[in-house]
Amino acid sequence: MIDISHYLTVSAILFVIGVFGIFLNRKNVIVILMSVELILLAVNINFVAFSAELNDLVGQVFALFVLTVAAAEAAIGLAILVAFFRNRGSIAVEDIDTLKG
Repeated sequence: MIDISHYLTVSAILFVIGVFGIFLNRKNVIVILMSVELILLAVNINFVAFSAELNDLVGQVFALFVLTVAAAEAAIGLAILVAFFRNRGSIAVEDIDTLKG
C-alpha cells in the first residue's frame, strides 16, 4: 500500500534535484528552467497527496493553478530565450546581464 510518506519522499527528492540543478548549473538557462519546473512538480505532488489524504479538493485545484503558471512560465521563458539567441547568438547566463538598459 502506498501511503502519503511515499509521495512526500518522491516530492522531496524532486525538490532537492531541482534546487541542485539551479545552484550547481549556472551556465545553461534551459537547465535552470527545467530545474524550476521540477520544483513546481514537487509542489504539485505535495498538493495532490495532501488533498487525497484529507479528502479535500482544494489541493488539486491549487495544483491546476500551479500547472497553469508553470506552462505560462515555460512559454514566456523560452520565448525570451529565442529572442535573446537571435540578438546575441548565445544563451549563456553570463551574457544575460547585457539586457540592462
